[in-house]
Amino acid sequence: MTIKNTSIGKSQATGKAGQSEVDYDVIGIGAGFAGLALIHYLRDVGLTVRIFDQASDIGGTWTWNRYPGAATDSESYYYCLTFSKELLQEWTWTKRYPDRKETQSYMHFVADKCEMWPHIQLNTEIVDAQYLKDRGIWRVTTGAGDSFTCKYFISGMGMISQPLLPKIEGKDRFKGPIFHSSRWPQEGLDYAGKRIGIIGAGASTVQMVPVLAETASSVTVFQRTPNYILPAMQQPMTPEWAMEIKENYDEIVAKCRGHAFGMAFNAPPGRNAVDTSEEERQRIFEENWTGSFRWVFETFDDLLTNPEANRLASEFIIAKMKERIEDPETAELLTPKAEDYPLFAKRPPLDHGYLEAFNRDNVHLVDIKNREPITEITETGIRTTDSHYDFDIIVLATGFEAYTGALEAFPIRGSSGQTLREKWQTVSECIMGVCVADFPNMFIITGPQAPFANLPTSIEQNVIWITRCIEKMEREEFDIFNPREEAALAWTAQTADIHRQTLMAEGDKVNSWMMGANREDKAPRVLVYFGGANVYYDILDQSADAGFPELEFKRIAE
Repeated sequence: MTIKNTSIGKSQATGKAGQSEVDYDVIGIGAGFAGLALIHYLRDVGLTVRIFDQASDIGGTWTWNRYPGAATDSESYYYCLTFSKELLQEWTWTKRYPDRKETQSYMHFVADKCEMWPHIQLNTEIVDAQYLKDRGIWRVTTGAGDSFTCKYFISGMGMISQPLLPKIEGKDRFKGPIFHSSRWPQEGLDYAGKRIGIIGAGASTVQMVPVLAETASSVTVFQRTPNYILPAMQQPMTPEWAMEIKENYDEIVAKCRGHAFGMAFNAPPGRNAVDTSEEERQRIFEENWTGSFRWVFETFDDLLTNPEANRLASEFIIAKMKERIEDPETAELLTPKAEDYPLFAKRPPLDHGYLEAFNRDNVHLVDIKNREPITEITETGIRTTDSHYDFDIIVLATGFEAYTGALEAFPIRGSSGQTLREKWQTVSECIMGVCVADFPNMFIITGPQAPFANLPTSIEQNVIWITRCIEKMEREEFDIFNPREEAALAWTAQTADIHRQTLMAEGDKVNSWMMGANREDKAPRVLVYFGGANVYYDILDQSADAGFPELEFKRIAE
């Protein structure tokens, strides 16, 4: 994979209606799906665009997450941008769930075909962003001390990109490699024959353990909360399957746009688990046990809304999980109990051999919630209340500061001088996940209180809304838009009201990152719009069609 030279000068875009001259019309942070989508849509309406990224390559998540086994949990053929029918026809995936390298290769393909590289600047960390109220523009500053100005400032940094590091005494004492799973050493890591300790048992651990176990001397997982784990059932992309996909891409894209989680799943089946006989319900559960999250959405309509239906689904999953684990005691530790928390209160991982890995002699599990909590990290390993475990490598698979973490990692100051971190101390208020009151001319792609759904679909819908908003600004010669405080309060109240009506509200009981309940520095808060991604996309369209009533448009001269 060749990384293009992206060193070009400033473009000197000119502001309108008395606005100060700027270096670029738009500056975005993040060269993943969001950055590529921004370049396409905004360049097409005649704007100058500059995308900065701290990483050494494009790809966002798929540049940073280099751990063995890293792969998507969305099926490949709809985990992509859809703005070009030609690109959809030209690119062919190799399997049902692409690994990190294949997804990143796809992004290179898009950037190459669409000549996006001149708009991207890699190896550049943004350390400060400030709205200059007297000039109506944004100024961003890099770690090297360079400053750039723009009319529109956009975050495409992602909802799960800022690592959450555990507060465990002694992390600095360990003599071997110790790192967060999303910061796996880029130069690679020789783990063959090594003793590996993994703190955390979420999606990253579920993906990496089967691969690490093949050559490591031992792999020990320190688990706090067991997960409901659904099967992935990886499959190669056959020529016949690829042809069928390409012949039906219009329908596939429409399915994503119309689905509650932005995925190309079939419409709800129109039946409820609680109204179905036990025999028929088991038959439907078994027939649909074919991999992916489809099982949740294509069996019954009430699994995520009715507690009894959710319990029935949870118990089916638990039984399926236990079938694959030989040791009864390990099976009890690895599987949740339906009465402890409902399915989807935590985001369930997809399994590529994780459960079977615990049938190996070199894979071990430690329950740090109920049996032996971790007390410290030592020079040679991890100490719990009961034992000391020696390791050569420690992986901190402890999740992310979801939705807000990347936006709070450096100062982003709005019109009042307040940073986003300061503003969001108690409530992570946001208008549709894309705008924040007191932060004029700033957009966020999939920010707090946006849906948690198939990300390329949500990203593209956000970018279309942003583009339409900027088109209005430029066409009507406005200099500034101010997100309305009343719109932020209304969206936050609506999101919270929907949240209270769902089973996901119980996520704070099990430290779910979807509620921000995995962070010790903040109280749990509603971070996700659970009203359905398809409903959310309709709301975005209605907002744009109505002229963006959530925003107040101004000219500097006024």
